[in-house]
Formats: sequence, structure tokens, C-alpha cells
Amino acid sequence: MRQRRLKAPANSYADTAYYHCISRVVNREFVFGDAEKEQFVKFMRLYERFCGVRVVTYCVMSNHFHLLVGVPKKPDVMPSNAELVKTVRATLGDVEALRLEWSLGEAAKIKSATWETEIRERYLRRMWDISLFMKTLKQRFTQWFNKTHKRKGTIWEERFRSVLVQSAGEPLRAMAAYIDLNPIRASMVEDPAEYRWSGYGAAMGGDVLALDGLRELERVEDAGVDAEVVAQRQKERRRMTKNERHQATLEKHRTLLYGRGEERGVGKDGKALKKGFTREQARKVVAKGGRLPATAYLRCRVRYFTDGAVVGSRGFVNEVFVNARDRFGASRKTGARLMGGLAKNEKLYSMRQLVVDVVG
Repeated sequence: MRQRRLKAPANSYADTAYYHCISRVVNREFVFGDAEKEQFVKFMRLYERFCGVRVVTYCVMSNHFHLLVGVPKKPDVMPSNAELVKTVRATLGDVEALRLEWSLGEAAKIKSATWETEIRERYLRRMWDISLFMKTLKQRFTQWFNKTHKRKGTIWEERFRSVLVQSAGEPLRAMAAYIDLNPIRASMVEDPAEYRWSGYGAAMGGDVLALDGLRELERVEDAGVDAEVVAQRQKERRRMTKNERHQATLEKHRTLLYGRGEERGVGKDGKALKKGFTREQARKVVAKGGRLPATAYLRCRVRYFTDGAVVGSRGFVNEVFVNARDRFGASRKTGARLMGGLAKNEKLYSMRQLVVDVVG
């Protein structure tokens, strides 16, 4: 029996819940060529807008994809009929918008509030919900893929996996770096900026939505910080031109990637066990950006970011644990488990204690 997906507590203080979502192709087949990757990103942006979520960053690989998605809380006041029709027209097209508009009009004619509510709910239920965003995205891509390749059936291995990430600077930045470093770990490119089907690669190529996603990391970084510090940061940003702000965001994220993307370990053949940048490459970029010292490289182990269930501070993980207490045995008293492989001055916690098959 499937367990329900771990989601942010309804009473969470944060206005947005962040999820790292992963889905793989059946049999791990390499079916995503350039055309498939481009179409997937188009659908992702379409349903991101319709569902009211924000993609912070992403990476579409040859047989799977990663998304880091921010899901705002449902608004206290739902969109009006006119606003809902406008959203549907901008995302799902004129035909769907006309169908919605006609149905709402018919409900108004007979003054049926119940029917109107049912009509609206068909659309509203898919908004501000990570599960329904992913379901809609995967189903729509499957329809396109099957029609294009003249096939039937699902292309996905199983339902998507997700990790709930704390709405705070360091956990979210670490997850974003893990996602954008995928092409480097797979030796697909030598520089993450060269992979255009990722958030960072797209932002480097001038994609405004991808750049806005990286700015989300800055917004979260400001949350919970002393008001005077935030005010100073905002003052500095206002002094910059639009292009200077763009460049600063890209440089900051690049420094983050190189600070966390150093190759690890040495095999019998003398090659790195975990592919990445050489220490020399990493230190040059970090030193040039001036954002992270070499000693602050995150030694996080890969499986925590895909199988850890929840990642964040001890307090955040324990809060989620309390809200999902029925999922765990009576002998378990707390949810937070310290993640292995971190530098001494860094502490992140996971819901699961992963020991076996963790890649260092």
C-alpha cells in the first residue's frame, strides 16, 4: 500500500514549500533527445504557470528529470471566474477557456452555485499542489511523446519521488546545486553553463524564467536574516542596473556550483569516483566569485537528495515528523537524522538515515 506523500505542514510558517521531484523512464531507457528535452521544458513552463507553482531550477537528462519546485500556500481568496478564465486561456488555450466560460455562463443562467463550484473545482484543484502539478506535467508529456513516436502506454518507471526541502537558504541552495551539477557528474559537459536543459544553463542562455528561478534562492536566503542585513542587501541590489543584477545572480550561482562540484575519490584506474571539477578549477572559480571559501565545499552525499524524504534543519525535519507521526513505528521518537559526509561546520538533517549505497 502506498504511503501518502510527505508535504509541508499546513500550519508551516513559510509561505512556500519546496520539493525536489525526480522521475525516471521505464527501464532507464535513454529516450530524451534534444527534441524531447525541449518539449518537456515547454510543458513544464506551461503547467508551472497554470498550477501557480515556481520552478527554482531543473535538469532534464536522457532518462530522467529533476525539478526543484516552490509551491505557494493556497490563497485565502480564490481567483474570480474572470481571472480563472484568463489563466486558462493563457495556459491551456482558447478552446479550453471558451469551454470553461460557457459552462460558467450556463451555471449562472440557472443560478446554480453548486454547479458553478464543481466547474471551478475542476481547475482549482490542480493549482498550488505538487502532486497534481507533477501528474499533469507527466501525463501531458506522455501524450505528446506517444503521439510523436507512435507508441502506447506509460513512459515513466513509477510515480515520481519527492524530497521536501526546508524553506531556508543553505538547504535550498545545496539542493539547487545538486540538480544543476547532474550533467557534470554524468560527464555530459565540462561546464554546467553548457547544458541548456538545466536551470543554470538556460539562465546563462538568457532565459528570463530560469533566471527568475535562481533569484528565488536569493529571496529565500533573505528570509529569517536580520532586518538590517536584508536592508543593506536590497540597497546594494537597487544600485545595480538590470544587467548588473542578472550578472550578479549568475555569478553567485556559478560560484555555488563550483564550490560544491569538486570531484571526489580516486578509483583503481586513477580516475575520480565521483566526477566533477578538479580542485584547481573549483578554487579558481570560487576565488574569482568571492562568495565561498574553499573550506566551505559541501560534502553532501548524493542519495540524501533523492531518497532523504525531507532535508533541512533539525527543527524543520522534526516538525514534519510530528505531522506524519503515523507513518513511523512507536519506537522512533524523533525524525531528524544528521546527514553524513558534511563538513564539520555544516549541519543538515534528513528524515531517513541512509547508510547503504550512499555515494560520497
